Amino acid sequence: MAMDLGTANTLVYVRGRGIVINEPSVVALDRAKREVLAVGHEAKEMLGKTPGSILAIRPMKDGVIADFRLAEEMIKYFIREARGKRGVFRPRVAICVPTGITDVERRAVRDSALHAGTREVILVEEPIAAAIGVGLPIHEPRGSMVVDVGGGTTEVAVLALEDIVTSTSIRVAGDEIDEAIDNYLKKAYNLLVGEQTAEKIKKTICSAYPLEREETMSVKGRDLVAGIPKTLTVSSREMRDAIREPVSQIIGAVRDTLEQTPPELASDIIDDGVVLCGGGSLLRGLDLVLNKETNLTIRLAENPLTCIVLGTGKVLEDPKKYEKVIIREV
Repeated sequence: MAMDLGTANTLVYVRGRGIVINEPSVVALDRAKREVLAVGHEAKEMLGKTPGSILAIRPMKDGVIADFRLAEEMIKYFIREARGKRGVFRPRVAICVPTGITDVERRAVRDSALHAGTREVILVEEPIAAAIGVGLPIHEPRGSMVVDVGGGTTEVAVLALEDIVTSTSIRVAGDEIDEAIDNYLKKAYNLLVGEQTAEKIKKTICSAYPLEREETMSVKGRDLVAGIPKTLTVSSREMRDAIREPVSQIIGAVRDTLEQTPPELASDIIDDGVVLCGGGSLLRGLDLVLNKETNLTIRLAENPLTCIVLGTGKVLEDPKKYEKVIIREV
């Protein structure tokens, strides 16, 4: 099976069955007993709503493992759910990882999966997996550019001949956009909102580029001064201002990668454009603002949420064809 172990969501692909798991990377834990109570959708529903005896947390942060034990439990749960009654006892697993992580962080991913009951773990860098998933010609001597905006990291890479020629990895993505919304509401309105409310605002009215018709949304939270529940209306225009900093950092990562790109490959990118993928790429207007800043054609992948795990699955199904992209030892 192939796994996209993301900061926000984990997807699992099983050979012959396709994507069988697509759930939030969240674990609910009993504080006293240190026992896992729920994983995935059920655990995410508890975020910000648990009593003192229960802790709902994300084992992944910025694309890497923040809590080794809980990550292991989460991986074990997803493997068990994906395997069902029919699967092999100890599956072979391919996991995609950000390009910017250290050897220690790679080893943590590998060890967590091995301890969760797998017989072999192979790692694939996320931009390569995304490129394979969207069908880019990575085997050819031609430049392809991928911008993968996830929950914890943004990966920008130029690829050719089955390898990354130049890349930039920053730990700014969907989570930082949520955090920027939260901080704005605190500063502008003294309103404290939860993680899920900030994410809902992002998905409902946020945009990186001016909308033809600006929108508004009613937001509920707690007044930091009065200490009581409060409801207010915010606009898409002010939310665009709120998220300007993380969006600018994503644009900066794209610019940095383009500046490092050899001229021959740069000419290929001018002809073929840039592929935008990952959950964070669904932020409205992100493709338009990148087009404005780079003058390049920006194409949103057909399957931005699943292309990485699909690409990882293709590597797993034909390891000889993709032997050069596999990171076997960490």
